[in-house]
Amino acid sequence: MLKKKKLPEDEQSKQDVIEEVLEVEITPEEVPTGIVKTKEFDKEAWQPKTELGKKVKSGEIKNIDEILDKGFKILEPEIVDILVPNLQSDLLAIGQSKGKFGGGKRSIWRQTQKKTKEGNKPKFGTLAVVGNKNGYIGIGYGKSKETVPAREKAIKQAKINLIKIRRGCGSWECNCTQSHSIPFKLIGKTGSIQIKLMPAPKGTGISTEKEIKKIIELAGIKDIYSKSRGQTRTKINFIMACFNALKQSTSIKVKQEFNKKLGIVEGRIE
Repeated sequence: MLKKKKLPEDEQSKQDVIEEVLEVEITPEEVPTGIVKTKEFDKEAWQPKTELGKKVKSGEIKNIDEILDKGFKILEPEIVDILVPNLQSDLLAIGQSKGKFGGGKRSIWRQTQKKTKEGNKPKFGTLAVVGNKNGYIGIGYGKSKETVPAREKAIKQAKINLIKIRRGCGSWECNCTQSHSIPFKLIGKTGSIQIKLMPAPKGTGISTEKEIKKIIELAGIKDIYSKSRGQTRTKINFIMACFNALKQSTSIKVKQEFNKKLGIVEGRIE
């Protein structure tokens, strides 16, 4: 039986640190597909570059609705970090891992390669969705030579593309005037794909495709029906069609008398 060689105290402490690092290290293939935890934002260290960012840091703008309602373009993701602090993010499965005869499993990384004289140069792309589960949602795409920078780019882009949606109860089966579903039918289109989102009564759940379900959950919708047509296997177009449908909820004009009847509520910060 082999005995473990004892190391000096200094070398032993270094060895313990190395073992701890190796235990928590994650390879790109093993990156979890669940909700991504981001680092806490340091407001004092942030140096804004745009006029909008300077107003947010100084406290002149205190609510994200002041930016979204006036149609100002967000160019710095730190603005969203300050005004929507409880934002959650998730990565969507838009790629496919290697497998025989194209039978690989769905992956959050969409890998492409470029042929050069030096060899193959791979790139990784990923699609991220952010939301606070209370009426705010954003989607962004990131691409890089490595997986971690691609993920960071996607999350930043999703924050820049943040939108506000309306929720309510437009189902004739329920009519509870609570904001558990959507107030009316929404239709979105991208490429050949068209998706129709319809109000559902309480207890129905989210009756949609798996990746679309992640978007709906982060938007704060609990019950909904969906119907789609076209090449829905093209996941990026399918996801963007759903995002375009949710955009329609705030662009449609609703009379004041129907707000209480349908229980219409716009995005809220907890």
